[in-house]
Amino acid sequence: MSDDSNVRFNPLRTTPNLLTLLRICLAPFLVAAILESHYLLSFVLFVAAGLTDALDGALARVLKQRSMLGHYLDPVADKLLLSTLFLVLLHKSLMPVTVTVLVFGRDVAILLVAAILYAAVGRREFHPSIFGKANTLAQIAAVAAVLLCQLTPAYWVHSFREIALYATMVLTVASGLHYAWSVSRRLGASTANGPSGH
Repeated sequence: MSDDSNVRFNPLRTTPNLLTLLRICLAPFLVAAILESHYLLSFVLFVAAGLTDALDGALARVLKQRSMLGHYLDPVADKLLLSTLFLVLLHKSLMPVTVTVLVFGRDVAILLVAAILYAAVGRREFHPSIFGKANTLAQIAAVAAVLLCQLTPAYWVHSFREIALYATMVLTVASGLHYAWSVSRRLGASTANGPSGH
């Protein structure tokens, strides 16, 4: 068998997907560290998770190891990690309720809509928009800033936290509205084209 065949039939063996799985495995340890107020360990684990997120996509392109599994696994890992962290930080009274509700509500709504669209019209290709990518970055910055605030009283850290939280709220709403617009446009196109022939 060729290398391409091995990647196709053994997607879990590719380096990018292994990094994504590592990020998922880090989630419970990160949650436990926050719940036990080990904020330095929490911050280190979160940085490690962020590095795996940055590396898996880059390695997939460089090593030409892109796979359908990775296409779906990477965003799921991001949502799982970030949504969980927002809830845990809210539980610790470190994350504002409004921000958490917006982030968690948007992610749940997107997952539900994606599931409905897949069941209804078989659509499953949802490429991330610039708003979605910016929102993910803002969420990462917000979690990092909140954790960092527990380690240092530096004024710039607290200022960065406020900016990151505000950006998260704005981009969560903007990306949610953009997603809704994209879905409505795709549904309109599907309706106009009618059922495809074979």
